[in-house]
Amino acid sequence: MSMEVKLSLLQQIQESVVQEGADLGSILLKLRLLAARLGSDTLEEWVKHESEGYPMDANVPDYRIVGVTYRGTFSGPFGSGIKNAQIPPYLIEKHAGESWTKYEVRESIAAVDEMVRRQTSDGGDFGIDASNLILLLQGKIYKGYACNDVSGLISPTSFYEIQQAVRSRILELTIEFERSVPGSVHVAFGTTKTEKKDVEQVQQISQQIIYGNVSTAVAGGSGSRISVAVNERDGQSFIEHLVKSGIPEKDASELAEIIATEEPSSVEEPFGQQAKKWLGSNLKKAAEGTWSVGVSVATKVLTEAALKYYGLK
Repeated sequence: MSMEVKLSLLQQIQESVVQEGADLGSILLKLRLLAARLGSDTLEEWVKHESEGYPMDANVPDYRIVGVTYRGTFSGPFGSGIKNAQIPPYLIEKHAGESWTKYEVRESIAAVDEMVRRQTSDGGDFGIDASNLILLLQGKIYKGYACNDVSGLISPTSFYEIQQAVRSRILELTIEFERSVPGSVHVAFGTTKTEKKDVEQVQQISQQIIYGNVSTAVAGGSGSRISVAVNERDGQSFIEHLVKSGIPEKDASELAEIIATEEPSSVEEPFGQQAKKWLGSNLKKAAEGTWSVGVSVATKVLTEAALKYYGLK
């Protein structure tokens, strides 16, 4: 006689999100319920925007900012003309602004899914209304040529990447909750009480994984925020930031002493040789649960803090 194993809400989300072709809309509904049970308004807001679309007054995450390519038709003297000519992004940004080359996809995830399905069946790029560019580019692309038409195109791959980014964040969130907030694994459809310290941890994990923003940590509900900015070459603010992010003070102080004695390798790798050795031997504490923050979040916290300490961001 077999017994049916009842999965928790978090486990149901994990099981669904790793299945190829699973409906993100239904997964997000479950995640919204989990967010409510865990007391995370940051996570609830993100799920709401992904499900219903981002309003114009809301900032969109980086993964929803996609590139746009442009082609134009130009007419010149004596009946001459240039058709379907590619317009360099540099010229678009110079004469019309960066917002034209970096398009914010504000549609709901269901709309994004539909765009991916359309591309699978029909092929081709997606167009945006670029009629206002005609006036902005008039006489500025080809000397002596009038701009008659401009078309803006977004690669279908961009929408697929948004799908994958949302899916990846959902999985990463649940893994971090499971590792750093043990109570989250026991959340079911019934009423569940969440401890205040767990709420703070869930808020911070959500902020860091969704937006990659560790300069602000959400502490508590109702949108209250505590600034934990790291000042340039300020070891104390560096330590305080790491401690507030879940890294023990002793370990934070050790790393602060190291980074004060060396320079970073590059902007992409903001650690010197000794700091890299320290990371190699200490990140395992996050994996083992010694730190109250998981490996992926700890890595983001340390990297962002180092960038700000060295004045690279």
